[in-house]
Amino acid sequence: MFVRTSFLACALAAAACTKAPEAPPAPAPVAQRVTPVNKPVTIDPVRLAAFQPLPADAASPTNPSTDEKVALGRMLYFEKRLSKNQDVSCNSCHGLGTFGVDGKPTSTGHKGQLGGRNSPTVYNAALHFVQFWDGRAADVEAQAKGPVLNPGEMAMPSAKAVETVLASMPEYEQAFQKAFPGDRKPVTFDNMALAIAAFERKLLTPGRWDRFLGGEAGALTEPEKAGFNKFMETGCMACHMGPALGGSMFQKAGLVVPWPNQADEGRAGVTKKPEDKLFFKVPSLRNVAKTAPYFHDGATATLVEAVKVMAKHQLGKELSDEEAASIATFLGALTGEVPSGLTSQPALPASTAKTPKPDPT
Repeated sequence: MFVRTSFLACALAAAACTKAPEAPPAPAPVAQRVTPVNKPVTIDPVRLAAFQPLPADAASPTNPSTDEKVALGRMLYFEKRLSKNQDVSCNSCHGLGTFGVDGKPTSTGHKGQLGGRNSPTVYNAALHFVQFWDGRAADVEAQAKGPVLNPGEMAMPSAKAVETVLASMPEYEQAFQKAFPGDRKPVTFDNMALAIAAFERKLLTPGRWDRFLGGEAGALTEPEKAGFNKFMETGCMACHMGPALGGSMFQKAGLVVPWPNQADEGRAGVTKKPEDKLFFKVPSLRNVAKTAPYFHDGATATLVEAVKVMAKHQLGKELSDEEAASIATFLGALTGEVPSGLTSQPALPASTAKTPKPDPT
């Protein structure tokens, strides 16, 4: 199952609405069609074996974290001067105040250009086995370099140009020296990416689901527990497992029933292998109730519909509105708590006389 710019190998099928001869009363919202759960719901502990709570951190042995590196990375995450026209930052498309997304089908980059894929959430992304929908970056350290030089995103002309902008501001020079004290030349494009990644590795969102996995039975409501059982019975856990409930494998969009939009070839665009056509990274379901619209093209607006789409195309199952709403109720329990003190923009260095001006081209 994948969701948000993603897939949700767990629920699909769009139920056709039947028109009455005369104007019918407006149907109740799908979410209200869930049958009330009035008795305790039992979850087989064996079903929980495929899941784990979020770890305390997403540390990297090759990019050890320090307070100074994380503080620098937070500044750079909000830094619009890392873009050619000085008007786009990492936070522009992955808003930390909106669960790491911008709520758009595809994001706006340099000179108003629209990206080709939905921007996935940055929260918990450091736990994924690869980055980007097509897996072209191995980790968040590699991912942090891509958008800065992408002509449709931040559009900086070169790594050297990035270094020139950062080195023009004494406060950044000092911050890089503190974050990378062993480097003779700390202000580098590579160190920029390491700092941003160190910050992103702190962006984990534990919540009620983690407390439930830890033994707190009352952390989930009875409807949420019923939704989890339906999630398992449907087969969603085939792709959505582990601490992130996804982010650990590639899967074909349209595994059972052909995917309606085949314009994006997915991983095949990276590997050039025909057998990888329409394969995408399975997204995490963490915070999925907050990260609409869904799938790699951002084409599906609601979580209930995304569940039905996934069930149909990935599992060959037609879910009723009530079944899909039940699963969506469980998915709502995966909303976590954003890290306090990290989500607001910090004070950024002032531009100086030698800071390169925006390039309107």
